[in-house]
Amino acid sequence: MSDQNREQLQPSEEHSPGRREMSRRQFLSYTLGGTGAFMLSMPILWNLRFAVDPLLQPKAEADWVKVIPESEVSETPVSIKFQKHVVDGWYEHDPELEAWIARNVDGTIFALSPTCKHLGCRVEWNGSSQYPEQYYCPCHGAHYTKEGKNLAIAPAPLDQYDVKVEDGWVYLGQLTPNQLVK
Repeated sequence: MSDQNREQLQPSEEHSPGRREMSRRQFLSYTLGGTGAFMLSMPILWNLRFAVDPLLQPKAEADWVKVIPESEVSETPVSIKFQKHVVDGWYEHDPELEAWIARNVDGTIFALSPTCKHLGCRVEWNGSSQYPEQYYCPCHGAHYTKEGKNLAIAPAPLDQYDVKVEDGWVYLGQLTPNQLVK
């Protein structure tokens, strides 16, 4: 081997023996990989922001819906159908809802959801001759008192709507767990 070749093979003082230089192939791999990762991350971040945006929006207070004149509410529950504007993420719609509205013996107006807490069927007031003066679910025989207390089969009482009376009208708000029965 010639002296010139030996000089090329021996490490020079400029390069430390523990450190290797990056080859062109490594440089291109790192550069293209980093650029590709950056380019792929941008659409993912935009889509993530789009999906999470409804969660970041401030929650609006429940809208009150005018449903029935106060004078028409008696101690016997009456089924009232109404529409309420609902915003569910990006989807806005006006579903038709229903409530059973009545007065307590003390005159307080309350409204109950007609959805059975057992399996979600619709309950009816006086729906069965076997259980008079009660809400009855025809699907599996669950029944409730006038205030929504579960008597058989259902695991919980009927939910109730927030109620306010203003200018002679009854307004319904958010559906909440029943506070009439404990």
